[in-house]
Amino acid sequence: MAKKTKQPADRARSAADYYKLHSQAVRDLAEANEENSPQVSREELNKYRSHRGLRLSDNVKAILVKYWFNAAVCFFFYWGLAYYVPNVLDNLVIMGIGMGVVTDLLTNNALRHLAATEDGNDRWMMFPHKGYASFPLNILYAFVVLAIVVMLYNVLNLILIRLTGGEEGVAVLGVEPLLFGLLYLLVDLGMIRLRHLWLRIVSDARKRTK
Repeated sequence: MAKKTKQPADRARSAADYYKLHSQAVRDLAEANEENSPQVSREELNKYRSHRGLRLSDNVKAILVKYWFNAAVCFFFYWGLAYYVPNVLDNLVIMGIGMGVVTDLLTNNALRHLAATEDGNDRWMMFPHKGYASFPLNILYAFVVLAIVVMLYNVLNLILIRLTGGEEGVAVLGVEPLLFGLLYLLVDLGMIRLRHLWLRIVSDARKRTK
């Protein structure tokens, strides 16, 4: 006996259900935002990320990016302009401006690009919010960090002179990209940690007052 064909009413009902299901899926996708989207763990997100080559954690990547740009600024600004700008103070001023500009336009954007989530690497930036205000703030912040780095160089040179019996006032440890990048990174991370600590203290104080 031949198999009965599907009735027109059944076919119409199946087509309507199919259309309704897909229309709802398209509507949910169009209306998706941070408020109505389900939370996805970082482990789940990592399943869909590329893992070619050497695998580094997000923290290591962020530190390497910041260190590389610090060393690059020293190489191109301090070393590169030393012949044209022989005055050390003038060179440091140019370097401070350059460091702030590079931080705002290159370093922070590289960190955002490498972040697993939208704000995943904000904790590595002093001023994570994008906007025109961050540009002058990063320049001013670069001068503060640079001043502390200069003091560290002076302290290290004083210690080395005492240990080696060298001549007072003659720098034993010169400025070069590798050490400068490391010192700038350490001071930068210390300042960022102090900022987070201060924000936590202020947040806890506001919760207690409420």
